[in-house]
Amino acid sequence: MTFAWLKSILPKGLYGRAAMILLVPVITIQLVVSVTFIQRHFDGVTQQMSVNIVRDVSLILKQIDDANDTYAVAKVINELALPLGYAIVPTEAIDLNNTDSRAIDDLTGANVITTLRAGIPAIDWIDLKTNGRIVRLGLHSTKSQYSVTFDRSRVSASAPHQLLVMMIIISILMTLISFIFLRNQVRPIRRLARAAEAFGRGRNIPYRVSGATEVRAAGQAFLAMRDRIERHIEQRTLMLSGVSHDLRTPLTRLKLGLSLSEPSEETTDLIRDVDDMEVMLEEFLAFARGDSLEETVLTDPVQLAQQVIDEFGRDEVVPEFVLSQTDTPFAQVRLRPNAVRRALQNLINNAARYGNLCRLSMDQTAGSIRFIVEDNGPGIPVAQRDLAIRPFIRLDSARNQDHGTGVGLGLSIVMDIASSHGGALELLDSEELGGLKVVLTLPR
Repeated sequence: MTFAWLKSILPKGLYGRAAMILLVPVITIQLVVSVTFIQRHFDGVTQQMSVNIVRDVSLILKQIDDANDTYAVAKVINELALPLGYAIVPTEAIDLNNTDSRAIDDLTGANVITTLRAGIPAIDWIDLKTNGRIVRLGLHSTKSQYSVTFDRSRVSASAPHQLLVMMIIISILMTLISFIFLRNQVRPIRRLARAAEAFGRGRNIPYRVSGATEVRAAGQAFLAMRDRIERHIEQRTLMLSGVSHDLRTPLTRLKLGLSLSEPSEETTDLIRDVDDMEVMLEEFLAFARGDSLEETVLTDPVQLAQQVIDEFGRDEVVPEFVLSQTDTPFAQVRLRPNAVRRALQNLINNAARYGNLCRLSMDQTAGSIRFIVEDNGPGIPVAQRDLAIRPFIRLDSARNQDHGTGVGLGLSIVMDIASSHGGALELLDSEELGGLKVVLTLPR
């Protein structure tokens, strides 16, 4: 890729790219105007004005050469040179300078020197540096040597630097105005991005449509999409709640009828089947609901994790709770506490179901907090980990399916809860315990 390096240094954000689009034309116009207008226009004007000086000085020098005596030379200087604006004195009264000189920032000085020397062969030196407001020429005639002084404005276009300064000031002013306009155009896009990001993390922040027509259209589409998703989730939750109520009633009657029946092996099996159906029903509802309607609140993650450990109901497996060694305490995080509690309960239940040792640990970074659940069970092969988080998938070869019941929704529920918070779920190998290591990452 020839231009890959160029893409790496270009701005990535819309604000930076739009600013570059504004600045590049302004700078380009300044360079083009400087080269074409200043160099060509001012050089042409300077050359034309210098030619007039050549004519005047050549005429005066010819009159001096034609003069018969010193009195006649003085008369030429007083009656011809002085009215034309030239001060002429013999060089014996001043210091001689044998080289041409001009200031470094003199844009038209080189053109003045070239034109004067080309038109007046009698010039010995030209001084444009000693006093930037005047021009001094060293001339020689057939009779003597003279110093000619006249105003610099007679050979150079007035104030070329002022044009540059004016261009720079106007460019800066227009750039600032453009930045203000650009900021007003980019702000609605950033507000839309924040609202979309917050909605992806389960938070519904106020958003008002504003900006250009295209941005308003995108904002209206986002609001319509958000309303449809919220309405769909609410309708689905209400529907499943109704289904749950309708199914629990016959299950309760079945359970009551079986409990009143005479104990037998068949009755015990039927009661266990009814219990399994209740568990599966709860899993279906938890997966479909996902606590999407729960509001996010500031929560102490350490206290939440400790509550999950304290409420764990398996006596044969006692989870270990470990906090990472950190200099800063764990900060409160905005999350859905019931949803995260359900996610941790699912992970710990799975760990306790497939192993006899499990551990819940926590650590934090600048932008996230991690809940890590490990066990010493058989684990899940790497090739099947993507399948493990899909709903209604129960792996045959990974974990022993004879332990407990389920419909393959435990990790799917955890994945949905992580996604609704803008987080992630990872399945890894536990280096310390030898089984599965599940990392639930939530943004801070």
